[in-house]
Amino acid sequence: MTDSSAAAPGAARLAGRVAIVTGAGSREDGIGNGRAAAILMARHGARVALIDAVPQWAERTHEMIAAEGNDSLVVAADVTDPQACAEAVSRAVQAWGRLDILVNNVGIGGPPGDAVEVDLAAWNHGLLVNVTSMMLMAKHAIPEMRKAGGGAIVNVASVAGLRGGHPSLLYPTSKGAVVNMTRAMAAHHGHEGIRVNCIAPGMVYTPMVWSRGMSPEMRDARRQRSLLGTEGTGWDVGHGVLYLVSDEARWVTGIVLPVDAGATAGSGRLAVPPSNGLRG
Repeated sequence: MTDSSAAAPGAARLAGRVAIVTGAGSREDGIGNGRAAAILMARHGARVALIDAVPQWAERTHEMIAAEGNDSLVVAADVTDPQACAEAVSRAVQAWGRLDILVNNVGIGGPPGDAVEVDLAAWNHGLLVNVTSMMLMAKHAIPEMRKAGGGAIVNVASVAGLRGGHPSLLYPTSKGAVVNMTRAMAAHHGHEGIRVNCIAPGMVYTPMVWSRGMSPEMRDARRQRSLLGTEGTGWDVGHGVLYLVSDEARWVTGIVLPVDAGATAGSGRLAVPPSNGLRG
């Protein structure tokens, strides 16, 4: 899958900046949200530390970035481990001398079930991955951003964190926590010139989705749950991230940006009422 809107030569919106992307790998050559964000930021001049618990997935992202003549490095890390988070930030700063951008992209679907059914250990692990990991990365990234005079953080949530109706309890709960964590962090660090925003992807078709198996009928049903009736990709989310970390968003902080083909604004096509012969 290719990105149809590659930057023109010299369009270095992020020149001189250093970024970290967690969950920067993806299965095979697929384009997930983290891989897309990393490629796009590198394409626009950033040097990008690619954090992933599966280093071979991040290595493939590194190869894609290098093929375009851009700079990145791979750091194998489990972002639920506080020490691993500290070391990941240190690696980026040691390599390039500063840190300007953090994209918290790691997340899992977590356990199924409602409050009665859900397994407690799996619940706690899901919150650790989906919420606590983002706090841990921010804990170590923000002091470096202070040294750089400011920065930008993007936390990746989901439209599931903005509304009910999800079959599990863990996933929307954790993503809703990411939404309000973003607002709280924006309030805490705005005076330091650190902007914190949230992306809420909708029904994007990424390697994490297709690896679980999905019939053509299910894919079509997902498409029809949005106003545009189309399917998104990791590139759509990546471009949202690129905007939020760039100077074009210099006056934007504390927001939640749905990238969802209008799914949070409404569902599918409006029913057309039968004509009753009356005219306004």
